[in-house]
Amino acid sequence: MELEQCVNFVLTKAQNAVQQLFKAELAPYGVTPGQYAVLKCLWDENGQTAKQLSERLYLDGSTVTGILDRMENKSLISRQPDPKDRRAVRVMLTEQGRALNEPVNAAIERANKKALERLEPQESAFLKKLLEELNHGS
Repeated sequence: MELEQCVNFVLTKAQNAVQQLFKAELAPYGVTPGQYAVLKCLWDENGQTAKQLSERLYLDGSTVTGILDRMENKSLISRQPDPKDRRAVRVMLTEQGRALNEPVNAAIERANKKALERLEPQESAFLKKLLEELNHGS
């Protein structure tokens, strides 16, 4: 099989192109795509645990811990002990993290439009559907 015919190669190449596009759109806000994913989870439901974030984002715990460390250094989040479970730590948005909601979501909208600009709307919808089917098959 030719490398260019390998599904993994084609998906990885597309993912790299999309990742670079999103990095560029998010750079003015000092946020990476991984940090955006955590922010989005917290904008939807503040105070989740690192374990909840890991499960939602399909990332291992050590990866999420590294992302949270960098976000805490940027004062986007704080980690607070869970009053109901001494073993758990809740991830809380800071004012700075909350303030990024509107501008960063606008950047994500722009990045999505740029990533799909060569496709017709029905092709974009079909692509997303196919990718979801691949995700459910694994």
